[in-house]
Amino acid sequence: MIGAFLNALGILLGSLLGLVRREPVSPRIQAQFKSALGAGTAFCGLQLLWLNVGGSAFTVLKQLFLAGLALVLGNLLGRLLALQKISNRLGRHAAGLLGSAVTKPVDGFAAVTILFCAAPLGLVGAVTDGLENYFFPLVLKAVMDGLAMTSFVKMCRWPVALVAVPVFLFLNGLAVIVHTFVLPKLATPEMVHAINAAAGLLICSMTLVILEVRRVELANYLPALFLAPILSKLLA
Repeated sequence: MIGAFLNALGILLGSLLGLVRREPVSPRIQAQFKSALGAGTAFCGLQLLWLNVGGSAFTVLKQLFLAGLALVLGNLLGRLLALQKISNRLGRHAAGLLGSAVTKPVDGFAAVTILFCAAPLGLVGAVTDGLENYFFPLVLKAVMDGLAMTSFVKMCRWPVALVAVPVFLFLNGLAVIVHTFVLPKLATPEMVHAINAAAGLLICSMTLVILEVRRVELANYLPALFLAPILSKLLA
């Protein structure tokens, strides 16, 4: 499980680039990176589906139906738990801390830690990394966080680069928990495949957010990762 390490490495490299480079990244390069990240995210989601959905045509349709149903029910549960509202409050709190980061670097450190640890792509990536060592979502997050750090390090100064440590500890800890405590309780490979298939669909939807095609309340869909194996077992 190296996804969290790669994410932390991306943060450090982005910080170094931000410290060395005097000029900010141009809008044209930012747009190119955004397009590349959108394509990479779509590929990641589709690859997860490809690796975890297979068999006869009927089996494939059933697996896709279960993954879609998990997302629908997960969204309903996420709305009941107000996950997106909690995520939005965390974002607003982080934005408030960034406002005082110039005079209080510790506020900048806390703000960036919140933003990077609460990102839905990181949570999904830690789960897939813990289940089957599929760390590609965290590679994408490493690129995103690295690009963001080129700006954060100028705003909050070099100590903000140390957010790589709590981000690594949080994501690696989550992956270890999934691998150690959740994976052994998944009785069949089909239950693991169900989680990964739901994660694949969720990651595909993140493409819409990255490319700014549509606003998707990603946090509300996170319970789908919990519901997918249950549906797989009940409807097997």
